[in-house]
Amino acid sequence: MGSGAKPRLIMPRTATLVLLLAAVVILEGQPRDPALHAQLEQLFPAATAFSPKEGAPPHFKAYVNDASGQRTLAGYAFWTTELEPLERGYDGPIQILVGVDLTGILTGIVVVRHHEPYGYFSVDTPEFAAQFVRKNIRDRFRVGQDIDAVSTATMTVTSSTRAVRNAARRIARQFLVPSGSK
Repeated sequence: MGSGAKPRLIMPRTATLVLLLAAVVILEGQPRDPALHAQLEQLFPAATAFSPKEGAPPHFKAYVNDASGQRTLAGYAFWTTELEPLERGYDGPIQILVGVDLTGILTGIVVVRHHEPYGYFSVDTPEFAAQFVRKNIRDRFRVGQDIDAVSTATMTVTSSTRAVRNAARRIARQFLVPSGSK
């Protein structure tokens, strides 16, 4: 090294690598998007962890810690637009995140994105999402019967309801064990 030359430091690069590896270990298995994580927590408030999206059909797994501290599966979350991509509202797809527990009961829905002209008073309302909480996937999901109809937003509500029902049933067929069988 000549006079006035600064010594080359390797330490900061090593420290950065160690910090990155630590972050990966800490975040392993958790969705990286904070908004998505918050939406998953809406569906599974007691969850202690969520898997990244995986599998076919694509889904997230929600986990809780049991009494012994062991992590156990609590349910599944999934996007209607990934499981029912051809389902459309009045003005295109309606992206809904849905949660279902291991018994086939919906834990809730979060309407995330749509371009519906009447969505602000139909699918965006808390009342719309609330009627899916604790709904059994075996229910009929009939607008005007067990799902509230909204005048002038029939196509939006019907399409959203059908997407939730069909996607939830698809997840159930793939991952849930019918009661009484093992």
